[in-house]
Amino acid sequence: MQRVSCTPRPNWKNSVEELGLIWHTTPDGVPYWAENAYYQFSTTQIAKIEAATNECYRLFVEAGQHIVDNRLFDQFGIPADYHDAIVLAWEREPPALNYGRFDFAFDGYNDPKLLEFNCDTPTSLLEGSVVQWHWKEEVHPSKDQFNSIHEAFVGKWRDVLGSLRLGTPLHFAVSSQEASGEDAVTTAYMADMAKEAGFSNIYQIQIDDIGWDGHQFLDLDNRPMEVVYKLYPWEWMVNEEFGRNVLLSDTYWIEPIWKMIWSNKAILPIVSELFPNHPNILKSQREPFPTTVRDYVKKPILSREGANVEIFQDGVCIAKSDGEYGEEGYIYQELAIIPSFDGNYPIIGSWVVDGESCGMGIREGGLITDNVARFVPHVIV
Repeated sequence: MQRVSCTPRPNWKNSVEELGLIWHTTPDGVPYWAENAYYQFSTTQIAKIEAATNECYRLFVEAGQHIVDNRLFDQFGIPADYHDAIVLAWEREPPALNYGRFDFAFDGYNDPKLLEFNCDTPTSLLEGSVVQWHWKEEVHPSKDQFNSIHEAFVGKWRDVLGSLRLGTPLHFAVSSQEASGEDAVTTAYMADMAKEAGFSNIYQIQIDDIGWDGHQFLDLDNRPMEVVYKLYPWEWMVNEEFGRNVLLSDTYWIEPIWKMIWSNKAILPIVSELFPNHPNILKSQREPFPTTVRDYVKKPILSREGANVEIFQDGVCIAKSDGEYGEEGYIYQELAIIPSFDGNYPIIGSWVVDGESCGMGIREGGLITDNVARFVPHVIV
């Protein structure tokens, strides 16, 4: 595993914009899509990441069943009215992509360590699939890349289509409050893949524009919303008055409401307890570690983009991020070793679709990966 410096393509901004990546530079003029370097992996290292991804998915399935069987939803801050809906969705398995992004700490030698699972509103998808693949084809055409993300999604959308009646409308909903446009780009890319898979009745709508007639959700043309892909957190929906209508409708939500337990970091202590000393799992717990544990991370169970995280080393806080999260509680996680490449700390974002590992992207920044951490492409040699 190496970080290799290189010269960006002269027309890189136009190239990524043509592929749909509009948010490629921060408001301060710093590239978010960074191709002044790339990461290089061996096939053995990629095999480690792929195996860890499939294994962590297996662990989450077992942990999810444990949570459902024992109705541990209070640990996740989930309102009681939604507990039965989660159990029902888990048991019935409605049409879903069953996708997400496992974030790993990996040094190229030891087993990848799971930091968290982003599987309700994961982003960095377009750049992880299409954009970095086109970069590789243009800059390193003879090399390989761990990347079949696009094909995996199209294939799974095709499965979803086959489970619905012919001509079922598919709505894509996104929040209008997201400033960077990243959520809108991700949602548009999802819609493109669904269209490629064969969906013909595709409609896009903002979350705030969804209506309700007392029985079903409606779009702006009063069209019933039978299947909805949303890039809007479940924990927001269930705490909004309008969101309570979810309990009264027959709408298929992609992803289903049970994703609330997988995407909540409260699951990490449960996974740690169920699988102690697992090579891919960091020790995590709901209560602070004893004073003998000096290296750890404090994380809110619900947060986005690395907000409200504190990193402690030798008992001293060495990094801290601001934010508006933490009201629902925190978890404490053993500190993972993330390699530093001249102050750049890479996090492996390994994608899974329908339970199968299918590719990865890399975000790098400081000790805490926040919303301005750069996306850096990779190759396999």
